[in-house]
Amino acid sequence: MKTRNLYILITIVITSWPLVSCSSKQAASNPVERVSPEAINQTLIESETLFKQRDDLEKLRTAIKSLGSVRDPNHRNYQVEWSFAKYSYFLGKFSTNEEESTAVLEDGRDAGKIASRMEPQKPDGYFWYAANLGELSKRSPITVGLRSVGDIKESMNKVLELQPDYQGASAYDALAQVELKTRLKGGDAQKAVELLEKGVELAPENTNIRLHLAEAYLAVKRDADARKQLDHLLQMKPDPEYMPEYRECIESAKKLLKSNF
Repeated sequence: MKTRNLYILITIVITSWPLVSCSSKQAASNPVERVSPEAINQTLIESETLFKQRDDLEKLRTAIKSLGSVRDPNHRNYQVEWSFAKYSYFLGKFSTNEEESTAVLEDGRDAGKIASRMEPQKPDGYFWYAANLGELSKRSPITVGLRSVGDIKESMNKVLELQPDYQGASAYDALAQVELKTRLKGGDAQKAVELLEKGVELAPENTNIRLHLAEAYLAVKRDADARKQLDHLLQMKPDPEYMPEYRECIESAKKLLKSNF
């Protein structure tokens, strides 16, 4: 009986092996087709056009989906990765669906990290990695925020090292925000002021830097300086490329004026 069972087992193995071998050869002879550089460039152009229409979040979702379709883990493209991270940040920031926000910010964080490893001497990956991580930290200050402070600082300081005026000197803004938001855990409002003043020097038209500099001035009891920043901000002309962010900034500035002056 044992001999018969052994014979059956050997027969199964022998007859199955050619099928497995054949399947493996078939998979090897039909590799996943690599996306062409032309297709990638076209997708980058189309997604950038959609990003500029991000007042309609569906356009932004489509941009992210389009970029996602040309992301290839075996053949990474630097611009695809950091652009995917950038668009993910903006969708995560403005989506009212908390589940969607978290998922898209996590995807953006990971894409930014990939980009920073691909091109460690360029600022894009570091910046958008930290931007997504910072937004995740706002949503989960205990579970994400506290353990992410070091990573955010390290990445944004790398941006300052490589290109201080990148994205309107926003690395200064991000580092200052960390100082302001972590004052109970060692953050320094005066350091935030110094960072934001440097940012304003480099990018005087950055409305977010001026808003946050006003907040920092209030934190160190420089109310008159805070008022000057807010008054200046409300008179600034918006950058047509960043209208959704401008409107959010203006609304915050008006609330700050109403609650402090």
